[in-house]
Amino acid sequence: MSALERLNRMFPGDAKAELMRCCGSSRWADGMTRARPFRDAAHLLAESEWLWKQTGPDDWREAMTHHPRIGESALREKFASTASWSSQEQGGVKGASEDVIRGLAEGNAAYEARFGFIFLVCATGKGAEEMLAILRERMENAPDEELRVAAGEQAKITRIRLEKLLAS
Repeated sequence: MSALERLNRMFPGDAKAELMRCCGSSRWADGMTRARPFRDAAHLLAESEWLWKQTGPDDWREAMTHHPRIGESALREKFASTASWSSQEQGGVKGASEDVIRGLAEGNAAYEARFGFIFLVCATGKGAEEMLAILRERMENAPDEELRVAAGEQAKITRIRLEKLLAS
């Protein structure tokens, strides 16, 4: 049985839990659970994109709480269900210099103080220096603009994670 078939056949609570691994917004996961059965991967991805566009700032902030900070050395127990995905996504941090790691830690703290949520970037394929440069650049954004940018990054992460879910 394919991963898509398994997702389509799960009890609603189990399906929601599985989908929350891809995006930590309850509203989005509830919508995705109700949208089943999905005909194919394209249908699932299109529904995901459409549902994310129906969400708002509270949903975006909730989703952000399901991510570790970029460069965080130990993925906390809170993120156990997505730790392997997060580790893969942030693979560009491995081997970074101490200066870059320190810059990420300091940048994360400054970002959270300024915006009230963690720095979120689709880290797949990005090195630590690139992510640090993006963080510093985004510090110049107005808070409402930055929240929209972070929500866009969450949409990219969700798509990648859904693709991983379907490949499992």
